Amino acid sequence: MTTVADAPKGAKDPALTSGVAQYFTPIVIDLSALSLEGKQAHWHVRGSNFQPVHELLDTLVEHTREWTDLAAERVAALGLPIDARTATIAHKTTVPGVSTGFQKTDVLIADIIAGIDATLVSLRAAIEGLEEIDPVSQDIAIEITNGLEQDRWFLYSHIAE
Repeated sequence: MTTVADAPKGAKDPALTSGVAQYFTPIVIDLSALSLEGKQAHWHVRGSNFQPVHELLDTLVEHTREWTDLAAERVAALGLPIDARTATIAHKTTVPGVSTGFQKTDVLIADIIAGIDATLVSLRAAIEGLEEIDPVSQDIAIEITNGLEQDRWFLYSHIAE
């Protein structure tokens, strides 16, 4: 009989659980920061291609929130807490902030791409590091990377020459 107190089999392996938390915590932090910066850019973007960029930024924010939840819930499902409080995010993120105030689309897109690229560094480290630790978590990191690279491509296409 299964009880509520039973942990998933993988959660009983401390190396697996702590390894996943080690790689997913920076991802949760960076995706949370990217979500906030994306919303800031969304509110302040200006220019001739305002509407499509405005909408793409909202899509990015929606995706980052979904992916943050996916990564954080993986850690929680394995039995560890995750610290994604605003003070922790502000202190530990590698995502640079976007320019302040109203900005042309090319400025804010470049700022957001810098944030995406910083987040991709954390994701690639997780993909590499989780290969031997937990293929399920590695698949999650790969899924997030795939989606984030597509969002990057859509945004970059607005400023590419």
